[in-house]
Parts: sequence; C-alpha cells; structure tokens
Amino acid sequence: MKLAVGKGFGHNKKRPYIAFSRYHHRASPKPSELLQECPHDRRFQINAAGKGSISLNSTLLLRRNFHATGVWSMKSRDYYEVLGVNRRASQADIKKAYYALAKKHHPDMNKDNPYAEKKFQEVQKAYEALKDEGKRALYDQVGRESFEQMDSGGGQGHGDDSGFSGFGGFEGFGFGGFEDLFGMMRDKDEEGGEDVKVTLNLTFREAVYGVSKKVSFQASERCDTCRGKGFPPGVKPNVCKKCNGSGSTFTRAQPGFMFQSTCRSCDGAGQTVKERCENCSGKGFVKAKKTVTVEIPAGVDSDTTIQVCKQGGWTSAGNTKGDVYVTTKVMPDSAFRRDKANIHVDATISYTKAILGGEIKVPSLTGDLLLKVRPGTQHGHKDILKGKGIKMLNSRLYGDQIIHIRVTLPTRLSSRQVALLEEYVKEEIKDSSEEPEVAAGAGL
Repeated sequence: MKLAVGKGFGHNKKRPYIAFSRYHHRASPKPSELLQECPHDRRFQINAAGKGSISLNSTLLLRRNFHATGVWSMKSRDYYEVLGVNRRASQADIKKAYYALAKKHHPDMNKDNPYAEKKFQEVQKAYEALKDEGKRALYDQVGRESFEQMDSGGGQGHGDDSGFSGFGGFEGFGFGGFEDLFGMMRDKDEEGGEDVKVTLNLTFREAVYGVSKKVSFQASERCDTCRGKGFPPGVKPNVCKKCNGSGSTFTRAQPGFMFQSTCRSCDGAGQTVKERCENCSGKGFVKAKKTVTVEIPAGVDSDTTIQVCKQGGWTSAGNTKGDVYVTTKVMPDSAFRRDKANIHVDATISYTKAILGGEIKVPSLTGDLLLKVRPGTQHGHKDILKGKGIKMLNSRLYGDQIIHIRVTLPTRLSSRQVALLEEYVKEEIKDSSEEPEVAAGAGL
C-alpha cells in the first residue's frame, strides 16, 4: 500500500482529504505505523514512514489504480433500475423495494434457478449503495461505472458483494473501509463547536498562589430568532438539488481520480431555503460577548494553556459549543525573579556585616525571614532555602529560594571612621609583614 497525502481543496475542514494508491504486489504496512488517534480533539493523523504526521483535514481524494482480475458475468444496470425505483425515491421506498426483490430472488427460494443468486447479489449491491445518503450522493454524481471502480479497488474482480466494505486497502490503515471513513467524517461533523483562544495577564503572586479570574471574549452564539437553523420559523427548507442533500459535490479530474468539495449551491448545508433569517443573515449564529470564569491553579507560568470545556462558540454542526483555551502571561515582580519553580532574591548587606557577620531580613513567598550571615561572607555568595520556592504545577513539590548576597561599600565616611580604618590598615600591613618570618620559622 502506498500513501500519498496533499493539501485539500476549499476550506471545509470537516471533510478529510486522502489520496490512496494500491499496488497489489506489495504488502500493506502495519496499522500501528500509519494511523494514530489524537486523544483530545479526536482528529486522526497518518505517520508516513517517520516523515511527520498530517491531520486529516480539507477535501477527500480517492485514487484507485486499475488492475483487472475478472469481468462481470452480467450486464451492469443502473442501481435505481435494479431496485425498480426512480431517482427521487425516499429511503423508505428504496428499503421496501429491496426487501420485496430480496425475497423474490433469494437463492433459497429459487433453488432451480441458476441465475437467482446473481440477481440477488445485484439487488443487494444496489441497496448497499443507495441506503446510505453519502454513497447515494456520490453514485448520483459519478455514475455506476466510476462508483463500482472505487468499490472494487480499481476493478480487481467482483466476488465481494458487501458494498463499500469491500473497498480494499483501507484495512491496512487501522479502520475497516469506506464505512469507517464516512464514520470519521460524521463524527467530526457531529462534534462541532468553535474553539476560542484568549490571553490572560496575571501578576506574579496570582500565578504563584492560584486565582479565579473572569475572561471576556467575542464568540458565536446560537441565533434565538431562528434557533440556529438560518431561516425563519415556518419556512420549509428544500433538499439541495446540486448535491442531493449531502453537502458536497464530486468531480472526476481524470480516470481513477475523484475530488470531493463543499457544495457551492448550499454552502455545505445540504439544503436550500428561499427566505433567510434576518437576525443572523442565514448563518444560524450571531457574534456576542461572553464571560467565563477560569480557575488558575497555583504554579502556572507564562504560556501555560488552560482548557475550559464547552464554553466557546456555538456552531450548527453538532449543535454544541467549542472549548476556550486560556494562555497565561505572568508579569514580572519587583522583588523576585523566577526560574521555573525556583525564585531568586537579592539581599544587600554592608561591608562591616560581611566582615563581622550578623542577621538580616529577606523576603519570601510566606513573609520575611531572618537569615544568618556568617563572618567573612563574600559578595555574590548564595544561600539556598530548600522548598521555599513556587509549587510545581500538578505536583506536591516546591522549588527553592536562592538568596544572592550583595555587599555594598560606603561613599562617605566620618573622620572617626577614617581614623579607625587607617588603624585597621596599619594592623593589616603589620600582620602581612610578619607572615613570611613565621613561615620561615615554621620550616626549621
């Protein structure tokens, strides 16, 4: 199985775009190497031989290489003709016609008729295609020949009459066939909702201790006038004739290629109306200001994203709301410098206290602390207070507080201080001149 993925056509993100090409002489890759499910937004990603991942977005492209291994033993007929219904038949009429023909041509009821089984298979194949609105829309646009070419994997025999479940090659990607592919598309459509991204500024202490904040933003809200339908009450929508209600159209680019794109006639809605809702201009939603409360946990930092579920914008797809993603920006503090869960603070002491030692007050997240300064403390010395830093996010552990000692020198001295310092210098010179003699005597 060879996989080709490219950019989609149009902007309808609800309908995936995939290109598949099958070579029958090559073994299919392992499903685990190709398909993964994203845990949060339920999007699927295909990993192509370690060359990155690509989300299934945009339009749908299906390609099947023709490789004939068998021929039809019965002349192909239009599916509607097989079931004896017209192209505008309802699903109830199609189902009724199928049951009647299936009973009439069932092999158990016609043991003496050698053609009954093939007739039964033909009826079953027609029903499998027309009972699904998505497949029916595709069939109506491309015709039986192209439809069956994709169904059979490019013409490799027709012994499998299970409809699109026989769309060979999909099984290698971890899902069961065209049925599951349509299921993926429907699941995403039903999920719906408009996600909103908001930036929230926090002070240093709000980020450290945690806080409850309110954020406001503009988002889509369901139109109350039309209840999200896009047309006034009492107006009956019509099925779009262009796409037969599927919301998408299919175009043959060249033999073996089919493109799916959003129907331009109904803009993907699958239905058309003559009169639109004046309040929302037919969109089904209006923009409105929303305010939600966000619980900020202790220990957040800049660029931390908090998800508030089902509080975002409303969309008609799925009739639900999206999520709000709040990204924090933490303002700097005048006293503390932050390094992840650790905090740094400067402590300024005089040169006399650095020489003689003593105690000083230093700020901390829990209040002022008394720090003992040892005699002879040097400028740039660091004292580390274990567990006095910031609480680590989603953990019971705390960081450390690092105190940086800064020794300052006086710019002005009194005559008394100058005299004392000069006396100190004399003593220092005397001590330094005696040190070599002591060292020499110690060596005898």
